[in-house]
Amino acid sequence: MTSDQLTIIWTTAAWSGGVGVVGGVLLWLGRRASVRWLTVGVAAVAVAAVLAGTLATARAMFLSRHDLGVVALVATVAGLVALVFALAVGSALAGWSRNLQEEARRFGDHGSFPPSRSGPAEFAELSEELRRTSERLAQSRDREVALEQSRRELVSWVSHDLRTPLAGLRAMTEALEDGLADDPSRYHAQMRAEVERMVRMVDDLFELSRIHAGVMKLSPQPVALGDVVSEALASADSVARAQGVRLGGMVDEGVLVTADPAGLSRVVSNLLMNAIRHTPADGVVEVHGRAVPEGVELTVTDGCGGMAPEDMHRVFDVAWQGSAARTPGALDAPIGGAGAGLGLAIVKGIVEAHLGQVAVDNHEPGCRFLVTLPA
Repeated sequence: MTSDQLTIIWTTAAWSGGVGVVGGVLLWLGRRASVRWLTVGVAAVAVAAVLAGTLATARAMFLSRHDLGVVALVATVAGLVALVFALAVGSALAGWSRNLQEEARRFGDHGSFPPSRSGPAEFAELSEELRRTSERLAQSRDREVALEQSRRELVSWVSHDLRTPLAGLRAMTEALEDGLADDPSRYHAQMRAEVERMVRMVDDLFELSRIHAGVMKLSPQPVALGDVVSEALASADSVARAQGVRLGGMVDEGVLVTADPAGLSRVVSNLLMNAIRHTPADGVVEVHGRAVPEGVELTVTDGCGGMAPEDMHRVFDVAWQGSAARTPGALDAPIGGAGAGLGLAIVKGIVEAHLGQVAVDNHEPGCRFLVTLPA
């Protein structure tokens, strides 16, 4: 590289760099201006830097005044053309930005965001991300509404379920105090049953509150599914006999699942009690367990006769019992009343705490509850 070339490089770098530094400072000071004028400013700094470098180099080369004027005129016209294009691009960017701002404002007012396909790729990506955010917020609102409705139903229904046994206890204690009870031992046994029913209800509420608060502690360990099912069947046998329901089923040999033993027992017991409660006399409740590629699968099938499709999504809701009626029926007597409809909600909470899934579908002759747990 010759000395003349080096001189041209250093001269151009000095003049263009100086103009660039000054222009950069001015752009930084005006950074809060419209994107239209920032785009024009960037183009103006670029044109000025090129013009300054060209003129300084031309003077260093000792061009004639005419040639220098031609070079300056060419650079000036080219710079003006570049500024016009920069203004057009800046105006388009400002328009796209205003459209995106208007869509965001509607998003804040109405909660929905229709994505815009106009503008550069970054604007389109931002619009698409806002659309996904609006969908997540809509889902969150729906969950919040459903949760609030569930809370209201829980307070209303549990209040009713507590009021009924309390009223019965009051009547029985008054009868005992007034000496009107012809069989005090029967009254005492009935009072004890009502108290135990309320204790179970309070225990279920406490368990459910721990699940929803995320403070339920699990102690996962390898558990033989067959042992858990056998214990649950043995515990539920007397209840099933009292209601005329037959229990059956089978678990494949050697099926192990990593789970909290107490939590898994609660899941199987709640599903069994729910199945017995909704199975008529001479019906059958069956439990089956097996290993599947996803882990371990447990099914509990009852003889309830099936469920309406519109009720499927509410089965695991807090305090839902499949009916608007809240007075326990005769079929519930052997198992201490219908409770507060918390059993299946607790099942879902415990299963999900184990990173598993629980679902229900209609399966002749009734409903089938399917629990899948990772091995």
